[in-house]
Amino acid sequence: QVRLVESGGGLVQPGGSLRLSCAASGTIFSISVMGWYRQAPGMQRELVAAITSGGTTNYEDSVKGRFTISRDNAKSTVYLQMNSLKSEDTAVYYCHADRIVTPGNVLHGSWGQGTQVTVSS
Repeated sequence: QVRLVESGGGLVQPGGSLRLSCAASGTIFSISVMGWYRQAPGMQRELVAAITSGGTTNYEDSVKGRFTISRDNAKSTVYLQMNSLKSEDTAVYYCHADRIVTPGNVLHGSWGQGTQVTVSS
């Protein structure tokens, strides 16, 4: 069974940095688009950044120039480097994989369990 396992969240001061990681466990042939979403209390879940298997990226406007998404296809892992963090970045961050191909199965729309990011002094 494939799981998306996130790590790297925590408490950081405004202006600080964090790096989130999300690794897909299990035997995997390929993963199409991988992305990071976030959900603040009382708000809808929103896309923060996404990256295709070929490395094409897309960012939500408020994080452009501050966040960088990357991936290691050999490790089935996606990263989110977050710099110049602001209080409004506080949220639970979720990893998402659009399409995971495994031996004998294709999984659509897989989510990680979420990791809390809190930006506060």
